[in-house]
Amino acid sequence: MAEKIIEVTGGVDTHKDVHVAAAANEVGRTLGTRSFPATRPGYRNLLSWLRTFGTLSCVGVEGTGAYGAGLSRFLIDEGIEVVEVNRPDRQRRRLRGKSDTVDAESAALAVLSGEATAVPKAREGLVEGLRALRLARRSAIKSRTQATLQMRDLILTAPDDLRSRLEPMPATERASVCSRMRPGDFSDPTQIVKAALRTLGQRFEALTDEILFLDPQISSLCAQINPALLGAHGVGPEVAATLLVVAGGNPERLHTESAFAALCGVSPIEASSGRVTRHRLNRGGNRQANNALWRIVLVRLSTDPRTKAYVAKRTAEGKTKKEIIRCLQRHVAREIHRLLVDDHISIAGETLRAQRQDANISLATAATELATWPIAISRLERELTHDTKLATRYQTWLHDQAA
Repeated sequence: MAEKIIEVTGGVDTHKDVHVAAAANEVGRTLGTRSFPATRPGYRNLLSWLRTFGTLSCVGVEGTGAYGAGLSRFLIDEGIEVVEVNRPDRQRRRLRGKSDTVDAESAALAVLSGEATAVPKAREGLVEGLRALRLARRSAIKSRTQATLQMRDLILTAPDDLRSRLEPMPATERASVCSRMRPGDFSDPTQIVKAALRTLGQRFEALTDEILFLDPQISSLCAQINPALLGAHGVGPEVAATLLVVAGGNPERLHTESAFAALCGVSPIEASSGRVTRHRLNRGGNRQANNALWRIVLVRLSTDPRTKAYVAKRTAEGKTKKEIIRCLQRHVAREIHRLLVDDHISIAGETLRAQRQDANISLATAATELATWPIAISRLERELTHDTKLATRYQTWLHDQAA
């Protein structure tokens, strides 16, 4: 009689130095638990140990975006299916207790029961580089804001001559003036305040230089990864970078637009009771992605005729502004999901410029025909800006001129 092959599901509770693994069979019975160092040899030993129990089908890993990132990459490279597992909720922990072994077993059971199905975000490629640049930029902005507030507070209590001169200035001008101060004898309190203001002003300018360096790098990376997203109405480099990082290097893991909407926290949540049928705002999901969609909606509220018409229609139906914005965020999420998942052919600016020059058409003529400014056409051709609608109209018009 042939020996029955056991199908094994793994579960891993990840930590900085040690990962705890558990193996479970098809019916959820724990076959064993063991700890491994969080190193590449440890990952190899963990995989070999799981395979000793039978055929390994998949592994549920907690913290695939943190301590489990290295293990997830290793398992995927080895051809093992990895499922992202959320940590057990507090109610379950109160009932069962808390230990690394229990968490590892829970991770395996969550995969077996179908409770955990999410594909982990890829932590590699250009998107990972974009995430690192965004992290540096956000840190610089936060530190610059802190320096601005500290300068303001120092000036508020500074001697009258300093306060009267610096208080009316805008933040950038104030920082420039403070950075050039030359404090004298430190026995004078005024000179000590000047020294502090000089330090803060120089810090402000240094952080501004960092931001000015990072902004074009982020814009360039977004254009390389997904120029169609960057060209959508209301999507700038910062918004595009946020959405690309949230989707990860493998946006195809977001199988449906409703899954992406839930990830961004814009999916409607039932709030019905009795005879009242309504939905409320979703307070979950990735809040940075939610903010990015909100910023897109705000831009379109003031510049997009279709959005304005939609707002007028829904307002006449009795919807509140919050409800209308929620609906618009849901519509935008549907559009953004298509741009993230589908392959869109982008129109190269160099190609447009070559076609215009071959037809002996000036920038002013093209701008007049397209009802825009020459600088807008120039920036589009140099790929300093990405506007899908304008590029499509421009290409169509150039084709008509050539015909």
